[in-house]
Amino acid sequence: MSLFQNIIVIITLIIGAGFLSLSEIALAGARKIKLKLLSEAGDERATKVLKLQENSADFFAASQIGLNAVAILGGILGEAAFRPYLMGFVERFYSGPWAQTIGFMLSFTFVTSLFILFADLMPKRLAMIAPEKISIAVINPISIFIKICKPLAWVINAIANLIFRLLKINTTRDDNITFDDISAIVDAGAQAGVLQQQEHHFIENVFELEERTVPSSMTTRENVVYFTLKESEHSIRQKIAEYPYSKFLVCNEQIDQVIGYVDTKDILVKIMNNQSFIQLNESIIRNVLIIPDSLTLSELLDRFRATKEKLAVVINEYALVVGVITLSDIMITVMGDWVTPIDEDLQIIKRDENSWLIDGSTPIEDVKHALDIEEFPEWENYETIAGFIMYRLRKIPRPADYVEHEGFKFEVVDIDHYKIDQLLVTRLTEQLPANSAEEQDR
Repeated sequence: MSLFQNIIVIITLIIGAGFLSLSEIALAGARKIKLKLLSEAGDERATKVLKLQENSADFFAASQIGLNAVAILGGILGEAAFRPYLMGFVERFYSGPWAQTIGFMLSFTFVTSLFILFADLMPKRLAMIAPEKISIAVINPISIFIKICKPLAWVINAIANLIFRLLKINTTRDDNITFDDISAIVDAGAQAGVLQQQEHHFIENVFELEERTVPSSMTTRENVVYFTLKESEHSIRQKIAEYPYSKFLVCNEQIDQVIGYVDTKDILVKIMNNQSFIQLNESIIRNVLIIPDSLTLSELLDRFRATKEKLAVVINEYALVVGVITLSDIMITVMGDWVTPIDEDLQIIKRDENSWLIDGSTPIEDVKHALDIEEFPEWENYETIAGFIMYRLRKIPRPADYVEHEGFKFEVVDIDHYKIDQLLVTRLTEQLPANSAEEQDR
C-alpha cells in the first residue's frame, strides 16, 4: 500500500479505537440515578444503558478485544508505513549501523503517540465530561459491536470467571447508596453553588438524626419546669406566665416521680371561662411518653409518629429523669436558625474571627458546625462540649483549665457547682507551651 493508503487505514483505526475508549468510560461512569430519570422520562436508550451496566462483562470483553486488536494492527501497519521515511530522514544526519534501529524507534514512538493521544487520552477525557449523554448516544452501535464479538467474548469471560472463582474474588457490583455517598453528593452540590450554605447545613443535620442521641437536643433536668400534684393554683398561674411553654410535666413530689403532663391550653380554657381549679386532676393530666436516653433522634421521631405525642420524658438506666424533649427540639436541631426564636439565649457567641464563647451544654455536633471541626476524639463517650472537656481532662475541671484540639484551645472560664457553665474557644495562631492544664493535677 502507498503511504496515503496507510495513513487512511491508521486514521480509521484511531477513530475506531477512540470510539471504543469513549464508550468504555462513558458506559462505566454514567450515574444510575440520572439514567433512571431519563428512562422514566421515556428514553429507551437509557434503559439499554442500565441493562448493560447490570451485565457489563460482555461489553468489557468486547471492548478489550477491539482495543487490543486495533492497537496491534495499528502498530504493525504504522511501523511498516513510516519506518522507511523516518530511516531516510535519519540517514541524512547519521548513516552508521544504528540507523535502522533509530528509524524503527522513531516510527514506533510516533505511531504509539498518535494512538495514546487520539485513541485513548482525549476520548476518555471527553467521556468524563458528560458520561450519561455520551453513553446514551453510543449504546446502539456498541450493542451491535457486542453481538459481533460475543462468541470470543464468551470464551474470555469464562476463563476470567474461572480465575476469579479460584482466587475467591466476588465480582458482584455493590450499587447500594450509603449516607456517606449522599453526603458527598451534597458537599459537591454546595461547592458547585447548587445548594446554599444554609440548605447544605440543613441537609447535613437531617442525616445526623441517625447518629445523634436524644440527650444532645433535650432540655436538661435542671432546666425542666414542672408542677407537683399539690401545687397551688397561684404557683401554677405564675409558672405559666413566667415560662412560655405549651406543656408542663406533672410529678408527685419530685421530678423523678413523673405522673404525666398538662397542656396549658386546658388550663387557659378554664381561666378564660372564669373557672377555678383547686388542684391538678385526672381530667387535665395526660399520659406522657417515657423514653431511654440511648435512643437516636431518628428513633424518637418514629416514636412521636406512632404515639401522636410531641413531648417525651428522657430517663437513664437508673430510671432517673435526665431531661425532656419535644418535637420542636428536634426541628430546631435540624433547621437551626430557621426555627430558633430570636430571643433565645445563644449557646455559641462569636466574639471575633478567632474566638467564641460557648455554653458548656452545647451539643458536640453544633460545635463541629460552628468551628468547622471534622471530628472530636471518641465522641461516643460524651454528648456536649462540657463532656468533651471532662473526658480529656480526666478530672473535675477548674477555671483556666484547657485542652487543645484541631488547632483550637478550649478554656474553662466559668464553673457553676462543678458544672462547666461557659468555655472560651480560641483559634491557635502559634503552638502553646507543652505544659497545658490537661496535664496538671493528674
